[in-house]
Amino acid sequence: MTLWDLKQGTSATVDSFVSSLESSYRTRLSELGFHPGELISCVLSPSLGAPKLYRVNNSVYSLDDSVASLIRVGTDK
Repeated sequence: MTLWDLKQGTSATVDSFVSSLESSYRTRLSELGFHPGELISCVLSPSLGAPKLYRVNNSVYSLDDSVASLIRVGTDK
């Protein structure tokens, strides 16, 4: 399951990044809080494939499918 698969109002823990993710993206996502073990919540999932909003710690970030689908997450909490 990837971060993009999260539905609005659900949470999951980051497991890993896909192996094809460039190291610069991996570093930047980790700096923003998207690192293994971190709890992520989907706070808004608009229609028509628009970027979703995710809460990490006390911050909210907008990620589109091309980025969110590169982050693997565990089961909902």
